[in-house]
Amino acid sequence: MANIKTMVSEEIKKQNGILRLAPAWVGRTILYPGRRLKLDVRDLHARGAKYGAICERWMASTDMVNNGDDTLENEGLSEIVIEKGGGHEKVLFCDAIQEIGVEILGDDMMNKHGRLISFAKFYDFRTPIPHHVHMVEKICAAVGVASKPEAYYFPVELNSITYNGDYTFFGLDCDITKDELKKYLMNWGQTGDNGILDISKAYKLKLGTGWSIPAGILHAPGSLVTYEPQLMSDTMQIWQTFVQDQYFDRSLLFNFIPEDKDGDLDYLIECLDWEANTDPEFKKNHYHEPIPVSDIDEMASKGYYEEWITYGAAEFSAKRLVVHPGREVTIKDALCYGFVAMEGHGTIEGIPVEPPAVIRYEQLTRDEFYVTHQRANEGVTIKNLSDNANLVLLKHFGPDNKDAEKYLGM
Repeated sequence: MANIKTMVSEEIKKQNGILRLAPAWVGRTILYPGRRLKLDVRDLHARGAKYGAICERWMASTDMVNNGDDTLENEGLSEIVIEKGGGHEKVLFCDAIQEIGVEILGDDMMNKHGRLISFAKFYDFRTPIPHHVHMVEKICAAVGVASKPEAYYFPVELNSITYNGDYTFFGLDCDITKDELKKYLMNWGQTGDNGILDISKAYKLKLGTGWSIPAGILHAPGSLVTYEPQLMSDTMQIWQTFVQDQYFDRSLLFNFIPEDKDGDLDYLIECLDWEANTDPEFKKNHYHEPIPVSDIDEMASKGYYEEWITYGAAEFSAKRLVVHPGREVTIKDALCYGFVAMEGHGTIEGIPVEPPAVIRYEQLTRDEFYVTHQRANEGVTIKNLSDNANLVLLKHFGPDNKDAEKYLGM
């Protein structure tokens, strides 16, 4: 393979600041797959049953999944696809950033973070996920891992089937005490379900909306396919013993805990943001309806509609862009971003954008790309080639997006 720095830099120039990314599939063993990620059902266990069914797709990812001993080589890492002489070569996105990060991410992000610290993914399970938490930062620091704030958006394009689990439990009863909570964690699995959802609250999930969930908040996500921008981390502790008769071992409760704290329930509770979990106005502070980026009529006159779907966190944000049939638009952003096309077909800077109906495991699609910082600032030209269908993109941004600053804390 040619020098990565030269090869990727030439690709950026050739493609006018747009990098094509290959799908990064991730398997999980703890829950059943929902089969809604467009992956051909023949490839659900393409890596072998031992490694679990493919339930997730990671996008613009520069870090690996944590599947313990069953983690495959480069699992979760995005790759740049470079077409050469009728064939192609692939370069790890993280390696490209290491070599020419400023050219891809811009000076500000590289000077402050030295890398891309967030990404987005789709996850797709047939059942709800057990009540779990991504530990607060001080607990993560004690074991050398990153915390994991995250956000959810529920795309209509992937959710024609809900599996009757379109609700999520968040947090804890606002009047619960820490001693009462500990009772639900004692004698793990000895008497069946520990009942922890009895002291949480479920919220019905609505397509086209989302939630913002900082680290330290217990949550049991529902069975909708979810688009999840998040900090680059794959850490969690499971606090629920059963989901639909499937048992979760006690070792998952004390995941990412110092060895000398194993079994220490008082220390475990310190993993939580207690105030956020017991917030009596939880929905008001975490539920997100989309926000149009500018005047709706003005956008319509120009042939598009764009809205914020993830906002309020400094680490990441996301937009949904709709280009109307037969229209061509130029869109500027303050920050580089990855995107995945959800429906329609068209071009970006003359490059074909084609979300497939079915994807084979090793297929190199044309539905995922990364827009480099300079190109995002100058604007990208997107053309919808259909005369009847919208071209829909989900755009995921990294940290410190100046366009999203006014929504911080919402």
